[in-house]
Amino acid sequence: MIPIETLRAAPKALLHDHLDGGLRPLTVVELAKDQRYEGLPTYDPAELGRWFHASAASGSLSLYLRGFAHTIAVMQTEEAIERVAYECGEDLARDGVVYAEVRYAPVFHITRGLNLEQVVIAVQRGFERAERDHRITLRQIICAMRDRSDSLEMAELAVAHRDRGVVGFDIAGEEAGHPPKAHLAAFQLCHRENFSVTIHAGEAFGPPSIWQALQYCGAHRIGHGVRLVEDIAIGEDGKVVKIGPLAEYVKDKRIPLELCPSSNVDTGAVPTIGEHPIRHFIAERFRVTVNTDNRLMSHISLSEEFQRLSRVIGLTLADVERLSINAMKSAFAGYDERVAIIYARIKPGYARLRGEPALAGYPLPPSA
Repeated sequence: MIPIETLRAAPKALLHDHLDGGLRPLTVVELAKDQRYEGLPTYDPAELGRWFHASAASGSLSLYLRGFAHTIAVMQTEEAIERVAYECGEDLARDGVVYAEVRYAPVFHITRGLNLEQVVIAVQRGFERAERDHRITLRQIICAMRDRSDSLEMAELAVAHRDRGVVGFDIAGEEAGHPPKAHLAAFQLCHRENFSVTIHAGEAFGPPSIWQALQYCGAHRIGHGVRLVEDIAIGEDGKVVKIGPLAEYVKDKRIPLELCPSSNVDTGAVPTIGEHPIRHFIAERFRVTVNTDNRLMSHISLSEEFQRLSRVIGLTLADVERLSINAMKSAFAGYDERVAIIYARIKPGYARLRGEPALAGYPLPPSA
C-alpha cells in the first residue's frame, strides 16, 4: 500500500469535486451561527462531520444527498461562498492537488437575495485568493439540474464567465426520469460557443444515460460513468472478455471517465471498492481519472482515494502518476496550460518521489 505521506506529496489533478460537498465541518458550524441557520443536526464540528459521513455512507443516493440541504443553507452570502471557495483551494493544495475543476449549481445559492452573477464572482474571488496563497490552479464548472427548466440560463451563465475562471458546463441530479436530452438547448449553446461539457451519467442509471450524454448532448467527459461496466462482459476469472459498442466507443474516442470510487460505494452504485469496475477500466486502458466527488460527505481526500485503490486493487505510484496525467490531459483548461502543468508540476513531482535528480521542469516536447 502506498503511504499516505507519499500520496500527499504526489502532484495530482482533480476533475470532479463539488464545492457544496467539500466544506469543513467547523466552517459549516461557524457559517450556520453567523447566518442564524438553526437546522444543523449538531453544532459540534466533530459530531457533524460524522453525521455527514453516516448519511452519505447509507447506500442510498437520497440519504447521501440530504446533507447538501445544510451545506447549501450556509452558502447564501457572498462572504460565505468566497470563504468556502478559498478553503476548498487551500484543502486541495495541502493534499497535493495542483489543478482542480470544482463544480456547483449557482441556482442553489440565491435564496437570500444574491443573483447568479454574484455567486459566480464570489467563487472566483475565493479561488483567486487560494491561488495566490497556494500552488494550485482552480477552475469552475457550472452545473444545471436535471429536474429544473433553467438549464439554458445556466449554460449562458457559464459561457458568459469563461474569462473569469469558468471552463465547463455540467448537468447533475437524479438521472432516472430526467434524461440529458431534455436539456438539448443548453448543450447546443455550449457547442456553438466552443465551450466544454461534462455530464453526470452512468451513476444511478445505466448505459443509456451515458449513450444519451455522448450521442445526443455531445459530452466531452462523463461524470462518474461507473455503470459503463454493464456494457462490458466479465469472465468467471474476473477479466474482461468482451467490450460492447458503447464502451468500445468511449475507449476508442478517449472519452474521460470521472470515476469517484468512494462516493459510488456510499450511494450504493457499487458494493465495495474491491468490486468497483475501475480496475477493469484501468486494465483495458480507458481514459480513467480518479476523483473525490464530495469530500465532506464521503470523508475523503484525493490522496486517501488513491490509497484505498492502492490497498484494495494494487494501484502503484506509477499508476497514480499515469492517472494524474490522464486527468490533466482531460482538463478543460487550454492546451498550453495543460501541457505546462504536466511538464512543470506533475512529471517533476513524481521524478522527485522516485529519487531521480531534481529538475526545474521537463522540456516541452515539440508536439506534446
